[in-house]
Amino acid sequence: MIRLFNVYYPIRTLILLVGEAFMVWASFFLAAYLRAGAQGYVLLSGEIGYPKIVAITGIVLLCSYWFDLYDPARFEDQWDLYFRLLLVPGLIAVFVGGASLLFPNLLMGRAFLIGLVILTLALLIWRATFEWLSQRAVLRERVYVLGTGDRARRLVHGLRARPDLGIEVVGWTGSMDGAWTRENVAGHLLEIARSRLHRVVVAMHDRRGTMPVRELLQLRLQGVKIEEATSWLEKMTGRIEVEQLLPSWLVFSEGFRFSPGFMVLRRALSLLLSFVLLLVIAPILPFVMLAIKLDSSGPVFYRQKRVGRGGVIFYCYKFRTMREDAEADTGPTWAGDEDPRITRVGKFLRASRLDEIPQLWNVLRGDMAFVGPRPERPEFVEWLTQEIPYYPVRHVGRPGITGWAQVQYKYGNTVNDAKEKLQYDLYYIKNASIGLDLVVVFQTVKTVLLGRGAK
Repeated sequence: MIRLFNVYYPIRTLILLVGEAFMVWASFFLAAYLRAGAQGYVLLSGEIGYPKIVAITGIVLLCSYWFDLYDPARFEDQWDLYFRLLLVPGLIAVFVGGASLLFPNLLMGRAFLIGLVILTLALLIWRATFEWLSQRAVLRERVYVLGTGDRARRLVHGLRARPDLGIEVVGWTGSMDGAWTRENVAGHLLEIARSRLHRVVVAMHDRRGTMPVRELLQLRLQGVKIEEATSWLEKMTGRIEVEQLLPSWLVFSEGFRFSPGFMVLRRALSLLLSFVLLLVIAPILPFVMLAIKLDSSGPVFYRQKRVGRGGVIFYCYKFRTMREDAEADTGPTWAGDEDPRITRVGKFLRASRLDEIPQLWNVLRGDMAFVGPRPERPEFVEWLTQEIPYYPVRHVGRPGITGWAQVQYKYGNTVNDAKEKLQYDLYYIKNASIGLDLVVVFQTVKTVLLGRGAK
């Protein structure tokens, strides 16, 4: 896997993306020479134009991302995959056609139509070729999982469910015959290693007397990579599992760096994003406020105590989306499916995330950042701290309007959901950087526009 902006991406996904970018360039280069023969370079310099090809390349990659064409979880249904793939050139045709009506100079003529046909065929052929190559055993990394518990089992299942990683689990300790003694484990590991092995992932919780240290060292010296399960699961899932997580791993692992320079730069980025978003959204705010007042009685704004950096309590502001007496009988509770307390306008505000806009004031005040773990209510924090290990770690920095957990996981209203989100929050805190913040903002735009995760 390759690390970009503190996020781990499978090499195969990046190859897929680069290949599709090349297909765009090749399609319009070929179209130019089919249209004008040896004078194709004239079209490339004028009618088609390199800047236009760059723009179309960006649109192709953006549309592919929006249609989840780089999401391995959506690769299983081939008919659905190719349907979504065909939508990409269709949208390009609509976009370029509409833009040409507004800006006639953008018109690319017949060469564009020829290029679009070639691109459609090229994308289909490239996807089929990529899928065929991905299934070749010679291009897969052979991995052995050393461990027998639930964690090792989850790791094996996760690796086998992710063909985009290019990994073949050739064995794991839980599948061997006989007692799980050090000698048997070592023998099973070396037997698998004789047939070609690239990596061993250690997922043993209790390692005393059973971990084959000498054999692992031998394999390491032979060029086999040895990696701890926590680190590998972090790369594979974008989260840090809290089950069986040793405090020593948090202490000695890379990351968790919060230098003064980074904090100042991050604060400046939060202020800039908040100010720009306020300017963009300002014209519709009076209509939102009027809709809230007309829909139900009560104030337009709603404030609620939340836990911020260092456990400090602050008031978080939102547009009101529930009736005024929403918690009069129940006390503090999470919103549920089809929650009757939510008003008609409130449903729209939650789905569009417009209810979060007043939190920009919290960012300007310094209570929150634009990106960070979502702030939780004090009543829930006290309860979740007792139920979930390492929960207070999420209060090391300012909470955010959006965060890594929000773009990676659905809305949660249970302890298990809070635990899952904490694991994503720990990943964010460990790998915090300006690059990761920009990745979260980019993915937030997709999440908001597609209405995912709202409640």
